Amino acid sequence: MTQSLRFTRTLGAAAVLSATLLMGAPAMAAGDNAAVVNGKAIPASRVDEFVKILAQQGRPDTPETRKMIRDELITRELFVQEADKRGLEKSADVQQQLQQLRQDVLIRALIANELKKSPVTDAEVKAEYEKLAKDSAASGAQEYKARHILVGSEAEAKDIIAKLKKGEGFESLAKLSKDPGSGANGGDLGWNTPDTFVKEFSEAMTHLKKGEYTVIPVKTQFGYHIIQLDDVRAAEPPPFDQVKPQLKQQLERQKIQALQESLKSKAKIEE
Repeated sequence: MTQSLRFTRTLGAAAVLSATLLMGAPAMAAGDNAAVVNGKAIPASRVDEFVKILAQQGRPDTPETRKMIRDELITRELFVQEADKRGLEKSADVQQQLQQLRQDVLIRALIANELKKSPVTDAEVKAEYEKLAKDSAASGAQEYKARHILVGSEAEAKDIIAKLKKGEGFESLAKLSKDPGSGANGGDLGWNTPDTFVKEFSEAMTHLKKGEYTVIPVKTQFGYHIIQLDDVRAAEPPPFDQVKPQLKQQLERQKIQALQESLKSKAKIEE
């Protein structure tokens, strides 16, 4: 496993759905309505918008999907009309929530507008990747190729260590492991940085020399481990294409952070 470049999550599909609902749809001619509820038109464009959103999530555009969306929009319109009849919009709680939703929609629109005006370029993403790769190399970070055998008790672990000392092969004994993924592959865990594992495991692994195994069982939340270190190498950054989307999002967040700081520096804020 190669070293990861960290990133945080961006706005999800649920936020997009919410924004679409709140922002509404452009005015359409009467013949372009998906339905009319008590004289209130639901434009066909609203259905199209949700079809696009669901398509991004892997749902195909089918008559059944369109009917589901249309029925949902009709239900929502019926509920809204009933809420209006009851005067619920006038309540302080509803007004506060509507104001919050309005702010959310406007903020998303501002962020989209800012990134459209000043988009992150491929050259910027590549430069960020090269900088992170250089920093990783300079830090001396290492990756470890290890094997392990996981058992449920200390006694079992000590028994396996005794067999290793007598010359039995690690890969053969790995069949006794409670970890089916690595156990079926000789205990092989592949290449990983220490932070991939829990603290107790990584500390024991990094203190081994190549070819050595732990002669004392390593206890973790998962059970008792016998760890063997096969090899060590300098950590390699993941391929550029693999992390390009995350790096682009990271740079976009930096642009929005810069906008935030600029607006704050120019604003008159009283606390």
